[in-house]
Amino acid sequence: DKPHAHSVTVSPDNRHVVVCDLGLDKVFSYALDVEKAQLAPAAVPHAACTPGSGPRHFKFGRDGRHGYAITEMGGTIEVFDYDAARGALAPKQVISTLPEDFAGLKWNAEVRVHPNGKFLYASNRTHDSLAVFSIAADSGRLTFVDRVLSGGKTPRNFALSPDGKWLVCGHQDSDNLTVFRVDADTGRLTATAHTAAV
Repeated sequence: DKPHAHSVTVSPDNRHVVVCDLGLDKVFSYALDVEKAQLAPAAVPHAACTPGSGPRHFKFGRDGRHGYAITEMGGTIEVFDYDAARGALAPKQVISTLPEDFAGLKWNAEVRVHPNGKFLYASNRTHDSLAVFSIAADSGRLTFVDRVLSGGKTPRNFALSPDGKWLVCGHQDSDNLTVFRVDADTGRLTATAHTAAV
């Protein structure tokens, strides 16, 4: 019911900053003056997300031409075309991270793009799962690949290793980390025996 700036992401070319505002259901874009350490609204200052969805975190695709916002309350990924010259975001796709028959509270957390640029991952906190999508090389559009249990309670954040071979997931309510092997050809995740209590 009010502005709630949730995350800040610098564009790959270091020319713009993208801000997800969870309360306003908008993704803002700012021109970045690196020399003066200043921000100013971009030529197209914001893009609207689905009303009530609550955009939380944003990641750029490897090609720098597309962006992905995970919505905390919408249970979705919203896909954008990105104009690097103007910092402009244009909505193009909305896709669910949850099963079609899921009737619980939608409460998503993190989104990441695989280092090879071919896959995207998202965490579903109330479903205790990680969703996997393939990224179309030409359009940046997403296609659902798989969904796996995260191995703990409330997967809030996760990270991919720099080489893209592993995914480590941190759980908000079970105080543990789980490790998945990543198939670089399919994007699919396989749980391993490696865990850590924290």
